[in-house]
Amino acid sequence: MFADLLIILACSLLVIALFRRLRLPPVLGYLCVGLIVGPTSMNWVHQSQDLPRLAELGVVFLLFTLGLEFSLARMLALRRTVFGLGSLQVLVCGAVLGGCLALFGLPLLTAVLLGLGLALSSTAIVGKELNSLGEIFSSHGQNAIGVLLFQDLVAVLLLTLVPAFAGTAGEQWYWALPITLSKTVLLFFGLLLASRWLLPRLFREVAEAHSPELFVMLALVIVLLTAWLTHLLGLSMALGAFLAGMLLGESHYRHQIEADIRPFRDILLGLFFVSVGMLIDLHLFVDQGWLILAATLGLLALKALLVSVLVRLRGENGETAWRTGLALAQAGEFFFALVALMRHTHLLDEQVGSLLLAAAFCSMALTPLLMRAAPSLASWLNRGPGRQTQIEEIANSSAQLSGHVVICGYGRVGQSIARFLQREQVVFVALDDDPVRVEEASAGKDNVHFGDSRRRDLLQAVGIERARLLVVAVDNADAALSIVEQVRHQCEHLPILVRTRDDSRLAELQAAGATEVVPEVLESSLMLASHALLLLGIGEQQVQAHMDEVRSSRYRLLHGFYHGGQTNLLESQGKPRQLLHAVSLSNGAHACGQNLSRLDLETLGVEVQAIRRAGAQLEASENPCLQEGDAVVLSGPLHAIEACESRLLGGRD
Repeated sequence: MFADLLIILACSLLVIALFRRLRLPPVLGYLCVGLIVGPTSMNWVHQSQDLPRLAELGVVFLLFTLGLEFSLARMLALRRTVFGLGSLQVLVCGAVLGGCLALFGLPLLTAVLLGLGLALSSTAIVGKELNSLGEIFSSHGQNAIGVLLFQDLVAVLLLTLVPAFAGTAGEQWYWALPITLSKTVLLFFGLLLASRWLLPRLFREVAEAHSPELFVMLALVIVLLTAWLTHLLGLSMALGAFLAGMLLGESHYRHQIEADIRPFRDILLGLFFVSVGMLIDLHLFVDQGWLILAATLGLLALKALLVSVLVRLRGENGETAWRTGLALAQAGEFFFALVALMRHTHLLDEQVGSLLLAAAFCSMALTPLLMRAAPSLASWLNRGPGRQTQIEEIANSSAQLSGHVVICGYGRVGQSIARFLQREQVVFVALDDDPVRVEEASAGKDNVHFGDSRRRDLLQAVGIERARLLVVAVDNADAALSIVEQVRHQCEHLPILVRTRDDSRLAELQAAGATEVVPEVLESSLMLASHALLLLGIGEQQVQAHMDEVRSSRYRLLHGFYHGGQTNLLESQGKPRQLLHAVSLSNGAHACGQNLSRLDLETLGVEVQAIRRAGAQLEASENPCLQEGDAVVLSGPLHAIEACESRLLGGRD
């Protein structure tokens, strides 16, 4: 087991790094790792009982973190989606797919069970992609999550009913069905009581102890205990984890819990995708490649069409319908378990099962790419004679605008800017990907449209070429960078103002073409510092001069900070954090007696903030000669600071 894990993690490290460079989804990388190391390829890793169990915990952690995003109130609001759209999707897709399989000569019972299995989608892939794309709370994202929750319940029922249909279980299906539903209701109310009375007290005690490891330990215990209890009841561990996360989603600790769980979730979820890739026989692609391709494309097209029709019948717009259909078009990880069980109970021929598994795997592998291309595909599919697409509607409403302001992201910051623009009677148009926010803002007569601001066609529709200013106020640094790059390619001279949380992506945004970048944390620090200086009696003009100097130097004075014992040295995106570090020059240090410029420290990736000597501060711009006892204050990522310290003290890089 240890050697298998080492091989999988080492291969994943190389493949995922390559996929990041190629800007391909990590899920595809993990699936490729499974194909490479599996028994039908390199045969480096053999299937064991331990690996699938460990990998299944990845789905458990994913569903738990998704549950944290959905409070009980939000889930109650989604009940029509979960039980209405969810049940229709399973029944309609199951009937059509089962009918198609029956036409190819499979026995009716086998065809119906396989049709229902293929009707279910991949919770792991769709959940992870929606999360990474920031589309969890979009209309199609909520549709997909609601349907996936109902599918998890159906998956449990199917696994319970297959032995009963095969005659190998001790009870009939009409007894198994109500028993499983009763267990689900019992689990829900048990977790509801625990979340109301027990868990808040536990988290309060742990929070008061100010111990990060205790908090992480409690979060892990809750996830694993919930999964174990659900498993004892014969239900899906992932479903139980989602219910636990959902009930904890109303607590004050949900953001901290999610941050603590994320590293475990991502690694274990990667193992899950690797284990799925290992199930596929590569020889099948050589022998029956065209048949697998036809089955894959048929499955994707049929499910996408059926789901989009069902969503459209509920009264939602065509683009949302198609994006929901494309998100749910693939087969799910549950289908692998269903086929294995049906083989074991002699309900399915092994050759047919292998062919269906290969098609299901291909549909899952294509899903990340499909979801990234979904905006363009949905717009194209939604076109028709006499029908306006969402893009055309936005373009028509913005056709008369010129010299206006475009705001990308209509959260608190975007709305604050809009209020000042309204006061000055400056026309603006805003884009946001939260459907509830767009609906509320539209009701208040604000000119706000729903959509992903990274889409070039959407930016063109709001008249970006005719705009006087672009304000990027999205709460995601990667999205902000993508928007700036898109707009700068279209409009070379348009001023672009970007809001960020901190200065971690400042240089990237400026290099991409941002005119001004305003980090919230640094601006709030400036405001506090200015008020402190004013309260100390320093003149208002002098204080304003200090503030102007810091802003004109792109916040150089505020770059980095002294890290503590509990500081995470990586940003949320995995990039090194900008730190502040002081190097004291001892007797015999290499830098003593040398001018600062001769050391050329900036080439190592740091900024020299100041040199402190005998209680006084020397500016780096003055190029002082360094002496024993000086403290050189550096700002930069950890690896660059370590390299600078080696050069200052020992003359080595």
